[in-house]
Amino acid sequence: MEPILEVKNLNSYYTEGHSLFGGRGRRRQILKDVNFDIYQGEIVGLVGESGSGKSTLAKTILGLNKDFDGDIVHHSEKPQMVFQDPFSSLNPAHTIGWILEEPLRIQGKLNASERREAVISMLEHVGLGAEYASRRPWELSGGQRQRIAIATAVITRPKFIIADEPVSALDVTIQAQILQLLLEMKKKFDLSCLFISHDLNVVYQICNRVLVMRNGVIVEQNTVDELYNNPQHPYTKQLLAAAE
Repeated sequence: MEPILEVKNLNSYYTEGHSLFGGRGRRRQILKDVNFDIYQGEIVGLVGESGSGKSTLAKTILGLNKDFDGDIVHHSEKPQMVFQDPFSSLNPAHTIGWILEEPLRIQGKLNASERREAVISMLEHVGLGAEYASRRPWELSGGQRQRIAIATAVITRPKFIIADEPVSALDVTIQAQILQLLLEMKKKFDLSCLFISHDLNVVYQICNRVLVMRNGVIVEQNTVDELYNNPQHPYTKQLLAAAE
């Protein structure tokens, strides 16, 4: 299989505040020599505790963090993002139809009529009807908002998305529905996905492979079954014990 993303010897940094004399603040290394590939059509889990560097990795891949060295090679357009909290990522001033159409307007490939058709089609793909186009984010439940967040990420037909803790704010029943939707969208649109989570049970349900990150270092990576049945690193064993 061809990789859709290659990350090689990636080191990422964050500068904290400013010095007393107006200079730059302290530069702190967050990611340390990170290496992995993601292949077309697979979902790769990224797990680790809060503060382990997961979100920094996502931001660096997306181009939001410019202070890094190493190589990030995209074999498609840059990925789209599904955020943990769709309420803060969906503009409350606009209707769902406007929000879904905006990425298509920016892309500039479709006329107004084609964009509206694409919006209605995508609403149906994520299990919501055309009537949701006229609603606003605050009128939707948490699960419905996350469906819209997924629809917004997928509507331009990217080959690769990053989902950052996309179900952690939802109750267990709704979590299962959103995970099932992600699997359906992956199959329907031939998506690859970096799925970020602190919940190893969720990762086991949806991912093909898993990267385990601790203090900015990937300490272990393997297929889901190998990692869960035969963990090698003490930190992986610790995470699995906590998840049971």
